[in-house]
Amino acid sequence: MKRYGIRVTLPEGDPMRAPHLLGDGWEQFRWYDSAQARDRAYEDMQRQLPNYRKGDVISQVLEKVEG
Repeated sequence: MKRYGIRVTLPEGDPMRAPHLLGDGWEQFRWYDSAQARDRAYEDMQRQLPNYRKGDVISQVLEKVEG
């Protein structure tokens, strides 16, 4: 069965990439059973979260993957 995913990493220069925090190699994957479910989640992950302060931005890099 083919799986559809989203790879989440941190942008270059992000303070959370410090060795004592998440480090340079940190990544996370979220997997979905269909491309449509993955694409909906991808769009949802790009929107501004309501609990963020005005002017704050989500610090993440999203990439669609298949596995």
